[in-house]
Amino acid sequence: MEIFDRLESEVRTYSRSFPAVFERAEGAHVIDEQGNRYIDFFCGAGALNYGHNPPAMRRLLIEYIERGGIAHSLDMATAAKRSFLARFESTILHPRGLSYRVQFCGPTGANAVEAMLKLVRKATGRKDVIFFTNAFHGVTIGALSINGDPWRRATAGISLPHTIMMPFDGFFGPGQDTVEYLESFLRGRGALDVPAAIVLETIQAEGGVNVARVEWLERLFDLARRYRILFVVDDIQMGCGRTGPFFSFERAAIQPDIVCLSKSISGFGLPMSLLLIQPELDVWVPGEHNGTFRGQNLAFVTAAEALSYWETGDLSDSVRRKGALAAQRLEALAARHPEARGSVRGLGLIQGLDLGVEGLAKKVCREAFRRGLLVECTGPEDNVIKVLPPLTIAEPELLAGLAILESSLAAVLPARDLQEQLDQPLVTGGLAAREPGVSARKGETLV
Repeated sequence: MEIFDRLESEVRTYSRSFPAVFERAEGAHVIDEQGNRYIDFFCGAGALNYGHNPPAMRRLLIEYIERGGIAHSLDMATAAKRSFLARFESTILHPRGLSYRVQFCGPTGANAVEAMLKLVRKATGRKDVIFFTNAFHGVTIGALSINGDPWRRATAGISLPHTIMMPFDGFFGPGQDTVEYLESFLRGRGALDVPAAIVLETIQAEGGVNVARVEWLERLFDLARRYRILFVVDDIQMGCGRTGPFFSFERAAIQPDIVCLSKSISGFGLPMSLLLIQPELDVWVPGEHNGTFRGQNLAFVTAAEALSYWETGDLSDSVRRKGALAAQRLEALAARHPEARGSVRGLGLIQGLDLGVEGLAKKVCREAFRRGLLVECTGPEDNVIKVLPPLTIAEPELLAGLAILESSLAAVLPARDLQEQLDQPLVTGGLAAREPGVSARKGETLV
């Protein structure tokens, strides 16, 4: 690790949480230089929904490169882009009755968010955008302006105007209607001008795996329609099947005006991002939002192939089944360790184990890495362990990873019984002798 410590910027995070030099990866496993294998419940922060190096995508990518397929094309028309668009239309849009236009943005999710913010203001002529407590939409300046984390917002170094934070579903507890709270401002009692857009994640992954109820989503969508506010879903981390269906909002009777996609849309971990835009909102002037790497043809090749997973409902069914299994095991884990004050929430293969003891979640993640599991903490105080495996993970691997998680929790809790501690085996070969890394996040406070 010496060269990374010596030459790489202090801004790095995950290399501190996972202090190993990784060399290979396959499916739900990553392997370091010493040959240690790790089960991956981190999944490239949601960029590897289909696992590492999916064989069909890898084979097509190698063939494309070997025959001299164009790699970089800005926004010119290419055969690879055409193949992706045609397959996306036939596999995703048409079966769902959707007629979105597709805008290819710069290669990151944050660039899609930046493009979205420009477009909603241009299309409506209004400036303000509503976002929610504990939201995460990226770390560029525009994206930070709709970020609910005060520590992250402060990293901008400037004021972030024309955005308004409102409480997410459940933020005030089960007895407070946060849609009614928002509407009370729009009706005039709070003197809130009608904004350009409402932007939300249906499940706040970085915010602590906070799941919006279907009823809340539908009432918020209805409010947006009544006040002629654009409704935007950021599906960058929760899209591409993470919750079961391709889009995370499909469980509710809503159709967003704009959808942000990135991370797993390429299927292979290659940089790619896009906006889905209702046709009447596609009011761009040519070149008004551009980017050198918005024509990443290698990503188009793998993205088109990734859509083969969505030609049937098999993957969605599998995600629901394995998600229910993971939730059940995590609930049992929390019940067996009441001193951890744990609770579980999530949907599909995004599950969060909220530990109510300060600093405990970080200790568990460090111990899990030592035992051969990549998993990260999330939430406003790094209090939630985020279980985010590949959607294609085999059930035995999923159960093995969850077993590591439980043995790690038992190992860092105060010993209730010495024999109980001794009975917790190392499930897979990790770095038992290596000093665990430090937390990837710091200085964060509750919104």
